[in-house]
Amino acid sequence: MAGAAVLPVAVFGCRPRVAGGVCFLEEQVVLHAAGAGCLRLHLEHKWHNFIPGTERSRGVQALAVSPNRRFLAVSEAAGAQPVLAVYELTAERARRRKVLAADELPERQTVSLAFSPDSRLLAAATAPPEGHLACWLWEKQQLAAAVRVQAAGSGPCQVSFNPQDNTQVCITGNGFFKLFKYSEGLLKQMNLQRGEPENYLCHAWLSEEEVICGTDTGKLSLFETGELHWKTSLEYRKPPRELEDTTTKEYESLYAFPNCISGVSSGLAFEDNGLQQHSLPQILAVAAYSKGFACSPSPGVVLLFEKTEEKEVYMESQEVWLPQDRFSTEPKKSGRQDITCICFSPSEETMVVSTNKNQLYMFAMFSTKLTREKTSYFAYMNFPLHSNSITGLDMCIWKPILATCSLDRSVRIWNYKRNTLELCKEYQEEAYTVSLHPTGLFCLVGFSDKLRFISVLYEDMHVFKEFPVKKCRECSFSNGGHLFAAVNGNVIQIYSSITFENVTNLKGHTGKVHAIKWSADDTKLVSCDSHGAVYGWNLLTGKKESECVLKTCIYSSISLTYDAKIIFAVGSDQTLKEISESSIQHEVPADDVVYTTVAVSRSGRLIFVGTSLGTIRAMKYPLTLKKDFKEYQAHAGAVTKMTVTSDDQFLLTASEDGCIFIWKVHDKEGGRVKETELEYAEEVLIMRSDIDEKSQAIQDLQICVRDLQTESDYELRLKDMYCEGKIKVLEEKFTQEIDSLKTKYQILEEEKEKQELQHQVKLSELMDKQAREVQRLESDSHQKISVENEKYQELQVKSQKMEEEYEKQLHSLEESKTRAVAELKEYYEKKLKHKSVLLEEAKKNMRKQIEAHEEMEIQIYEEGDKEILELKDKYERELLEEKESNIQLKGEIGVMNKRLDSLQKELKDRNRDIEEMRLEQQKLQDVITSLEKDIVALKTDIKERTETILEKEKHIYDLKMKNQELQNFKFVLNYGIEEFKSQIESRENDIETMKKQISEMEEELEQFRKESIELKLNITQLQQKQKATAREVHREMEKKQDMETLIKRFKSDLHNCVSFINDSRKLKDSIRELYTKYVHQSDMVGAQAEDADLQQQYKKQQETNERNLAVLRKKVVKDKEMHDTAYMRVIQENVSLIKEINDLRQELSVANAHVHDLQSALKLYKNKKAVQDTAPSSEPLSSPAVLRLNPEMEGENIIEMQQLEIQSLRDQIQEMGQALNYQVQSLSVRNLPELNLERSHKTQ
Repeated sequence: MAGAAVLPVAVFGCRPRVAGGVCFLEEQVVLHAAGAGCLRLHLEHKWHNFIPGTERSRGVQALAVSPNRRFLAVSEAAGAQPVLAVYELTAERARRRKVLAADELPERQTVSLAFSPDSRLLAAATAPPEGHLACWLWEKQQLAAAVRVQAAGSGPCQVSFNPQDNTQVCITGNGFFKLFKYSEGLLKQMNLQRGEPENYLCHAWLSEEEVICGTDTGKLSLFETGELHWKTSLEYRKPPRELEDTTTKEYESLYAFPNCISGVSSGLAFEDNGLQQHSLPQILAVAAYSKGFACSPSPGVVLLFEKTEEKEVYMESQEVWLPQDRFSTEPKKSGRQDITCICFSPSEETMVVSTNKNQLYMFAMFSTKLTREKTSYFAYMNFPLHSNSITGLDMCIWKPILATCSLDRSVRIWNYKRNTLELCKEYQEEAYTVSLHPTGLFCLVGFSDKLRFISVLYEDMHVFKEFPVKKCRECSFSNGGHLFAAVNGNVIQIYSSITFENVTNLKGHTGKVHAIKWSADDTKLVSCDSHGAVYGWNLLTGKKESECVLKTCIYSSISLTYDAKIIFAVGSDQTLKEISESSIQHEVPADDVVYTTVAVSRSGRLIFVGTSLGTIRAMKYPLTLKKDFKEYQAHAGAVTKMTVTSDDQFLLTASEDGCIFIWKVHDKEGGRVKETELEYAEEVLIMRSDIDEKSQAIQDLQICVRDLQTESDYELRLKDMYCEGKIKVLEEKFTQEIDSLKTKYQILEEEKEKQELQHQVKLSELMDKQAREVQRLESDSHQKISVENEKYQELQVKSQKMEEEYEKQLHSLEESKTRAVAELKEYYEKKLKHKSVLLEEAKKNMRKQIEAHEEMEIQIYEEGDKEILELKDKYERELLEEKESNIQLKGEIGVMNKRLDSLQKELKDRNRDIEEMRLEQQKLQDVITSLEKDIVALKTDIKERTETILEKEKHIYDLKMKNQELQNFKFVLNYGIEEFKSQIESRENDIETMKKQISEMEEELEQFRKESIELKLNITQLQQKQKATAREVHREMEKKQDMETLIKRFKSDLHNCVSFINDSRKLKDSIRELYTKYVHQSDMVGAQAEDADLQQQYKKQQETNERNLAVLRKKVVKDKEMHDTAYMRVIQENVSLIKEINDLRQELSVANAHVHDLQSALKLYKNKKAVQDTAPSSEPLSSPAVLRLNPEMEGENIIEMQQLEIQSLRDQIQEMGQALNYQVQSLSVRNLPELNLERSHKTQ
């Protein structure tokens, strides 16, 4: 859909228990699982970047980031089939690169992922006990290798690559630790597991050869090249008792941000006796860094180990605890969360952990260098998050804040502009609903026992007023803030926000009310319930205005347009309904998905719907039956609440997964939403007691500052005196050293001068020696050269003689060689014959020896086989005996291990049962108290209802008596009505004849209207043609004038040229100038392209005519609509006239009856009265008759006047038609033939 689009700009939430659920992309950028995808979060700038999952995703199960930080691998549960996908993280919005799937592997959920160091291979492990380890060449979407990994039972499984080797993979799980080598499309196991199998929960590579593993019994095992090298057991850690805080057991707790984030050290851990004394340590997470590794053996703590050179390879260096909430209702449990994932930043300055309660914590590693304390504490990464399903969400107008409540018993105030948490408060009861006042200074929260009106203070939430509304699941402030509505079962109670009085109660629902919405002007309220009823209430009267009931649907949410004319509702029947005028006007199916909530923008153009799968659908209004919507993957659970801000810029959604999404709204069809910065209110509320405490604290701190200043001044003076003394001593020392160095420098300079003189003398001597030796060598070399020349001449003579002698020797040798070759040839031929004879004899001997050897070999093999079989039988017997003994020993060991495991499980189960029983006991006590309160309330309700029943019975008796009286009156009226009906029938015949006349007149009017429209169309067409011809004539005239001026110029120039007719050169030059002046390339091109221009002009004229025709058609349609409206107005006026005629007829009939009665009365008194008495009585009789007959005469006069007006209109239309015909004929005679001639000339 092109009309609406939303983009997630912020996400407040975290998905727990995801393998590799938190990791760093940069020094300040963290990636973690949230909702149905992943979230990139900048710790300093607070920007969010959401990476949505695949279609119908139910959340991330495992994720991994490549070593080069460019790619992200994600395992998701999407519908029936699991999905394994790889995303590219380099762009602003991560895009999906590949989806990995193979027919060879079974469809099982991937529980752990890891990239190779070069980011080319991706290892994926599926859930045990029948798990698989697969290696993917993910860029080619090719399964490189796969191997089945058998496990002793179910449990966590982890896979990782060697950080220095692209082919070595490690996988651990319940009962196995295996190293595999990838080569030639196969995964080959490198190690043999020895010793008792253990349940390995996690592992990490410390170096190229070392792997550290953690077990479910608190053991740390260090493997080097697959062999166990070092082992230690960790104890269950209890929180330190350093600062045992005496916090009061209050009803509610508070976070005020950002103050809580900085003050981490205030939340020290407490010891939770009873449960944790019998708990066993479990190492759930391990992560390596340059100095060693970090692990979590117990809930709420991370231990840092560093490498040593002693026998124990690694030693514990520090404990880091989660901060404990000292304001919480259960402070001992707030810090005891299981740490499921640990990761370090690229520079190893920051450590981030995630817990099983959706929380993220961070720890600055540089603090370990500065402080020597063994215990340190984590800080929240930004702020604490919801750990359970969100049940309520609302926003205000004055401030950019929203309020949420959750089943984790907390109410939180968020700022969606700054992406921060401003307030958080925890209560003892679960909060079901929340509503913010338009000012943002107050809120309503519905709890199980009461509805509370709360003041939102600067650092607190103060309960101002409580209302006896139990289990309030829905409440809402009006848009003006002067009223608020609260749902009490199937009754909606309206209260005043100023006096807190119950203004009215809206009764009528038979089922529980699920949603309520106020209109923009606060005069109307719309509600829906579980029995399929949608009611519209008028708050001025307190009664129902409209109702729409569909008993097959359980409505869950409704929304109103700004003008409150259209209601949108969703429910259990998988449709979105558009309701107006007490009926369903439109239904949009959801395609096998249940719509859970709906919201409409203030402009009314956009509709947003949340589904049970956690997706958001954006639609445009009006609705269509087609799939005309955009669907966005967001939450991992059903969307519970949704609202649009008052400026239509943001969409806010909350879900069962505990996540809140802030979406930016883009309305493409109706123009982009105005992004003008609204001026939000900065005012806050604060208690007077808090101001007094803070002012007193400021005074105390000022006194402390003064004392510290005096102390620091005194210490500075002492330090100055001490430093001045030291400076003097150092000055004396340095002056002495400077003097000694100066003397040394002078001595060294003198020695340097002496050595320079010595070097100069030696240099001069050496130069003299070198010159002498050069002269001597030159004389010796000349002598040697002359001697060598003489020797060379002698050798040349000798060489000539030697050449002659050697030529002679060569001739003699060639002759001797030919002789020797002939002799040797004869000798070797004889020898060859002799050797061939010997060879045949040797072959015969060799055959005999081979046969003998084969016989010997056969005998030796037979004897060897017999000996081998005997030895094989002997060793097989021994092997069977040993196997039987081993099987017995293994069976005994297995029985012992099973007993040990069963005992450990029984211990854990008993501890869990004890804890569950305690929790159940507390819950049951709370339930008993609440039920007792309910019983008392119900008894009071029963008494009140009995009293109301008695009052209503009395009222019913009174109504029955009135009903009898009304029935008697009804009998009298029926008799009068029958008499009037007989009089009306005669008049109705007259009315029908008048109606027929009116219909005939209306038909004539419509014919005249059509004729006038056609005539107007003809006039407009002819006018446009006339204008076009006038334009063409004007253009041609302009061209003609231009050509005449050009011809005049050319004639004058030509006349000047003729004067040079005797001088040929000047004539030639002047002709060239004429050519250059009057003959242009554009003219040549124009001469060549005249035909093309004519065709283009013809096409353009045709296009203009077509456009004019389209414009005329639109005008005709508009004129038709105008005439239709005028026609409807005439009809309405006729109807009103007919109604007046009917009223006048009724009055006339009444007057006639009155006259008849008076005449009858007069007949009785004729004999008794005289003529004088009858005269005055006739005047009152005649005058009313005249008055009553005037209306009938007036109606006839009106009809006559209308007929005259119609006749005048007909005459005017005929005159207009004649004038139009005359104009058309004149135009056709004058203009149209000329236009046709011009066009024909141009085409020729």
